[in-house]
Amino acid sequence: MKKPIKCAHETVSPTTSKVRFGTKSVAITSLAVLLLTSGCATTELLDSGSSSSRTSTSKQVLVEDQLVAFGRPAQALPNMPGNSVVIVGEKNSYVLTKGGTEMVNILTNLTPKNIQVDSDMNFYSPRNDGYFEGEMKMSYAKLKDEFKREDYQFFLQNGGKECSNASDARMGAQRFCFTVPIKGAVYPAVSNLSLIQSKYNALTKPYPVTIYTQPQTQTMTHNGNNAGEKLVILPFALAFDVVTFPFQLLGAMAD
Repeated sequence: MKKPIKCAHETVSPTTSKVRFGTKSVAITSLAVLLLTSGCATTELLDSGSSSSRTSTSKQVLVEDQLVAFGRPAQALPNMPGNSVVIVGEKNSYVLTKGGTEMVNILTNLTPKNIQVDSDMNFYSPRNDGYFEGEMKMSYAKLKDEFKREDYQFFLQNGGKECSNASDARMGAQRFCFTVPIKGAVYPAVSNLSLIQSKYNALTKPYPVTIYTQPQTQTMTHNGNNAGEKLVILPFALAFDVVTFPFQLLGAMAD
């Protein structure tokens, strides 16, 4: 039970002030009463304890991994498309539920040694539930005199956009970029990861895979103490084998 708060202004009487000091003194005394009253209200708030909440959004990295290869599941996965593409990582596998067909089309119809994958593979998990979305960015470059009519037709049909840079121009090359919207789910590392790694040389340039989320965290502040929200653990399914594409894509991606 709170003790009553006594304030100094309880003994001040505006009427008495008016009699003793006149009209000008009334205004001064009234102001004093107001300030004293505010001071008491503030004191009471501090004595009773205060709490507030603040909602903030910040980027939180859930997974950091290293790309090993692209492939397909050796056997169909439950609740996954039959043409699923797997981004094979050292720690986890990332099975694409959307964008896999486009990825297969690009990776199997273009010359592997001329394909480069954007090294900034950041995927977003809106609910931190093991599912992610994002974009897979690739480019295809070679000397201008090596392009054929069929190549340009393929670019037109598959969303390839001319994106030659200054270095390409100096070498007489031309570059086309592809952006494939993707969605997928996180699985554990494939069972035959060691076999896949033995088929390829180590990359001279790292290709990291990152999954992040941006939760809205409501932080309660009470007497200087903050309570934060813990991250949710990603749900993983059983490990599986993967069959890689019939070319050494990793060697082609290395600088």
